[in-house]
Amino acid sequence: MRDVTTAQPLDVQPTPLALLLLGRQADPRSERGVECPGDLPAPSDPDLVARARAAKAALGERVFVLGHHYQRDEVIEFADVTGDSFKLARDAAARPDAEYIVFCGVHFMAESADILTGDNQQVILPDLAAGCSMADMATAEQVAECWDVLTEAGVAGVTVPVSYMNSSADIKAFTGRHGGTICTSSNAKRALDWAFEQGEKVLFLPDQHLGRNTAVREMGMSLDDCVVYNPHKPGGGLTAEELRAAKMILWRGHCSVHGRFSLDSVNEVRERVPGVNVLVHPECKHEVVAAADHVGSTEHIIKTLEAAPAGSKWAIGTELNLVRRLANRFAGEDKEIVFLDRTVCFCSTMNRIDLPHLVWSLESLAAGKVVNRIQVDKETEAYAKLALERMLALP
Repeated sequence: MRDVTTAQPLDVQPTPLALLLLGRQADPRSERGVECPGDLPAPSDPDLVARARAAKAALGERVFVLGHHYQRDEVIEFADVTGDSFKLARDAAARPDAEYIVFCGVHFMAESADILTGDNQQVILPDLAAGCSMADMATAEQVAECWDVLTEAGVAGVTVPVSYMNSSADIKAFTGRHGGTICTSSNAKRALDWAFEQGEKVLFLPDQHLGRNTAVREMGMSLDDCVVYNPHKPGGGLTAEELRAAKMILWRGHCSVHGRFSLDSVNEVRERVPGVNVLVHPECKHEVVAAADHVGSTEHIIKTLEAAPAGSKWAIGTELNLVRRLANRFAGEDKEIVFLDRTVCFCSTMNRIDLPHLVWSLESLAAGKVVNRIQVDKETEAYAKLALERMLALP
């Protein structure tokens, strides 16, 4: 029998990813949570609303507060503008006199705002742990390795990267460096049309569902034209022949919120609410999108409900904060709006931005202390901005 007392310890070193997941390492370039310094006011503080108003008033025109559609109502109340990620980044760029841009959203959004705003402006994220699980599914190292795989298969030269707005600055920079463009959920088809004018294939990052739904629903491709690159498998889990045959090389990423909706959700809501219109975001799975009545971006969802007739019924497949806000907004117009699934599904990282974090960041700025600044390095910014500008130039 082996003497366990003399056994030598295994020489196993934890990877940076493992340490990150265990909470033993912080990476400010990652979408994963990092420590957020500072003593926050208690959530039970009855003066929080008054404190937020006072701090915002003290800052005046020096501060511009952006609120993403998926934010809590208590945060949206203090937003100067609301919108989706790209609209908010453009709104920030349109306010060059604002010294501070307080972005109530997630990390990649604040990065985009920093890329598009001037050097004299500082972008603040109230909680550094507000990340995006989808954006975190594609790291710069993984994408560089993928490009090596495409190169070995002989297809990199005819492949154009198209990255969803919901990606890190590093991924946007990779896209710009390799001749690609960024897209949003509302202009994905225009971006893909442009990309196929430049090359024969597209590497679509990081959301496989938006890429697949756009290619199949709007561009006439088949599911067989799409393959999924899995960064956790050797060679992405694909053969060179599969890569050569594919038109769309989809990254194995997804939105943790929209990915929860299922075909059962659609069937169940149709039984529960007779005559309902099912309206979903294109980040949903292909079978959900195929079963829906309407598909579109967050802005499209809002505009569709604005134009909907009184008495109409809608089941919405997107983040719950927005759905609840829309249900309350249109209740007086006799429009019935329900969440597509019975399961509560907030975006957990979006919800990290709450009133205590917002108050803390505003009060810190009013006191002359800049906290939680998001700053993209110059080289990354240059290539990421190049990719963003290609999107802005799309017809």
